[in-house]
Amino acid sequence: MPTKKLFYYPSNASMAPHIVLEEIGEPFELALVDRTQGEHKSAEYLKLNPNGLIPVLVDGDLVLYETAAICLHLADTSAASRLAPELGTTERAEFYKWLMWLTNTLQMSLIVYFYPERWVDAGNTAGAQQVQAHAESKIATLLDQLEAQLRASGGPWLLGQHYTVLDPYALMLCRWTRGFAKPAREWPLLGAWLQRMLARPAVQRAIKTEGLGEPLV
Repeated sequence: MPTKKLFYYPSNASMAPHIVLEEIGEPFELALVDRTQGEHKSAEYLKLNPNGLIPVLVDGDLVLYETAAICLHLADTSAASRLAPELGTTERAEFYKWLMWLTNTLQMSLIVYFYPERWVDAGNTAGAQQVQAHAESKIATLLDQLEAQLRASGGPWLLGQHYTVLDPYALMLCRWTRGFAKPAREWPLLGAWLQRMLARPAVQRAIKTEGLGEPLV
């Protein structure tokens, strides 16, 4: 019987840990949290994550939320999958930097873009539109940074030759830009990296299970 259960919703922040679980290849269980029915705000779900956000990972007696924490936990408890550099190395320090950047900088900017009304007074439509426009502009500069990292690392993955949980995490966030005026796929190196990501069997399995349609990125 699977010991790990991921509470997810298609294309949400659960997508990265879903892909990581597929990469690890051990049995796991998925539990759909239907956002359209408000299940992420239900009393039952709030017992797992008082923030009412997706995802949550239940691993034995451990109940863990925050996408970056889940991905790091999965990498550390599945060392044979080599989804994170060795502890104490400069590569591990770089890994930490980019994991924190993905969750605190790029993901947060995307949240501002998709929910601009949270940063203005109720009914301030013009203000929300301005917030969204500024967020999209900032996100473009952040995608420039990802492009520069791929160039500096030499690829084929974000840290170079070593595929890590950073890659599915960044794929998830880049996917969220697919409806932008200039989505991530239009950056040359990012576009090629996204295609390499989509070719991975673990990614394909997660996409199929979540029922994601085109454009995938």
